[in-house]
Amino acid sequence: MSVTTPRALSFDSAAAQYAAYRPGYPPALLDAVEELSGRPLHGARVADVGAGTGIATRLLHERGALVTAVEPGPGMAAELHSSLPSLPVVRGDGNRLPLATASADLITYAQSWHWTDPDRALPEALRVLRPGGALALWWNVSDESVPWIADQDARLRRHLGAGESVHGTGSRNLATLRGGDFVRRPVPWSRTVPLGTHLANLATHSAFLVRGGADGEPTRRFLDEERRHLAAVFPDGMVEERYVVELAVLVR
Repeated sequence: MSVTTPRALSFDSAAAQYAAYRPGYPPALLDAVEELSGRPLHGARVADVGAGTGIATRLLHERGALVTAVEPGPGMAAELHSSLPSLPVVRGDGNRLPLATASADLITYAQSWHWTDPDRALPEALRVLRPGGALALWWNVSDESVPWIADQDARLRRHLGAGESVHGTGSRNLATLRGGDFVRRPVPWSRTVPLGTHLANLATHSAFLVRGGADGEPTRRFLDEERRHLAAVFPDGMVEERYVVELAVLVR
């Protein structure tokens, strides 16, 4: 296993909550992965790196892919294994993949590429990919063209610090990709969830987890205030979260 930052491993403390409250991905995302990689997912040998609790792993498996999950955190890996016991899970990370050379048709990073050292992770991905295989990176990014989401982001930055956001930094990560011809595509989507689910999702982000998570007094105070703000916007208690999945695909 490669060295992984304490912040990257902070999710272990909230693995069950992460599995319960984090958003998934729309079918259109996997359609785009198939189109840009030039092959169907059904029957493809896929390594899902930084798999977490298996949110993307499950969707890939349901498309017929033969998925191996790679995850550095013991808590996250255990949560993944408990929900997907038939799928192989190996401990490791993208900087030093515990996989054989030329063994994968597709390598995916769902919300996890930013935890790697790209100068190490990209050569590792190319080593593991078969000729013609593809590397797919994506991030769920909150759509800040929506006024309430932009307002919430401003409150989050005041609370966490100007450089912090839990709304996603996919565009920033895509802008720094180098070492290959990545094809990029935005995939918009939304989900509607109870207000409590929305707030619980916020608390599973590393910016909160490293500050004591949902049990920390500053976080509880912020979430209570946020509940009051959003109750005025969504009086029926159901929040429409709007996202743009920022996707980048590189074919070897």
